[in-house]
Amino acid sequence: MSAIPKTNRLGLPKAEYEGGKSTLCLGCGHDVITKQVINAFYEMGVPPYQVAKFSGIGCSSKTPAYFLNRAWGFNGVHGRMPSAATGALVANPELVGIGVSGDGDTASIGIGQFVHLVRRNLPLVYIVEDNGVYGLTKGQFSATADVGATRKKGDVNEFVPIDLCSLAIELGGTFVARSFSGDMKQLQTILEAAIAHKGTSIIDVISPCVTFNDHEGSTKSYKYAKEHETPVHDVGFVPYFEDTLAEIPAGDTKDVAFPDGSVLRFRGVGRDYDPTDKEKALRSIHESHGKQEILTGILYLNPAKPGFSEVLGATGKSLVNLPLDVVRPSREALDRVMESMR
Repeated sequence: MSAIPKTNRLGLPKAEYEGGKSTLCLGCGHDVITKQVINAFYEMGVPPYQVAKFSGIGCSSKTPAYFLNRAWGFNGVHGRMPSAATGALVANPELVGIGVSGDGDTASIGIGQFVHLVRRNLPLVYIVEDNGVYGLTKGQFSATADVGATRKKGDVNEFVPIDLCSLAIELGGTFVARSFSGDMKQLQTILEAAIAHKGTSIIDVISPCVTFNDHEGSTKSYKYAKEHETPVHDVGFVPYFEDTLAEIPAGDTKDVAFPDGSVLRFRGVGRDYDPTDKEKALRSIHESHGKQEILTGILYLNPAKPGFSEVLGATGKSLVNLPLDVVRPSREALDRVMESMR
C-alpha cells in the first residue's frame, strides 16, 4: 500500500507545484532556485491556477517551465518581461505574479523596463538569477560582473558593475533582497515573504553558471559565493494563516508586519543592520563592495507603500469579471470628459 502524500493547507501535494524536467546544465544554480520556488508556493498554499509566470530571454527565462505547470505563463522578448507582467497584473490583480529574469536580461537590454517596474511597485515577485555572464551565448560578461573578475580564458572585466539591489532601493523599491542559490533555507524564507508582499519584490540571487563562470578568478562561482556570503540577519517569516515562529523566538529581534497580518522577524548576526532604514541599507551595500562581501538577506523592506493598482484607483478585481456598466463609461461620463478638454 503506497503512502498518502503530504499536502499543504489547500490539500494539494507538492507535485501539483512542479513543472517540466529541466534541460539546464547539471549543477546549474537556477535549478536550485526553481526547487525553492516550488517549496515556497507549496508552503504558502497558493492555488497554482492563480499564479501568472513571466520571463524574458536567457537560461534563467527557461526556468518558469520547470515549476507550477498549472499556472498561466508568458515568455516575452529580451528584457521586456516587466511590461508584459504590468499589463496582465493590472488587468487581473487577483493573480499572483512571478517573473524570472537574468542579469543580462535585466541589467542590460531590460534596464529601462526594470527601473520603471520598481518605481511603480507592481505586485510581482521579480527574481534575478545572477551569474555575471551570458550563459546562452558562451559566457560573455554581463553588467553585474565585478571589476577584476576573469572569464575562463583569462580576460578581465574592466567595467563597474550595476548593483541591482542598490538601484532598486534608490528607485523606491519596497522589498529588496539578495540571496545565494547555495543557501536554500534563507532563499525559501525570502520567497515566501515575497509572495505575501503586495508590491514589487526584487530578489537578486547569486546563481553560479557551472559551464562558463565557476572557475578560479570568478566572483560568481560557488566557491567564491560560499566564502564571501555575509548574511545581515537571520530571518523568519510567519504567514497570516499561521500562529507562531518557532525558529526565531522573540527577544533581541525586530518584527515587521505586513498589511495582511503576516510578520517578518529579523535577528541580528553581529552587525548593526535595520532593514527598514533606507540610508543605512544603501551605505551597508556600498561598503560591502570594498570588503568583497556578498550581503544576503532582506536588505530593505517597506510593506506599507501602496501598490500600483491602489495608486491607479483600480477596483482590485479582474476586468473580465466586472459588469459592462462598470468597465464602459456612460455617454454622460464621456460627454463630461470631452467637455473638460475644450
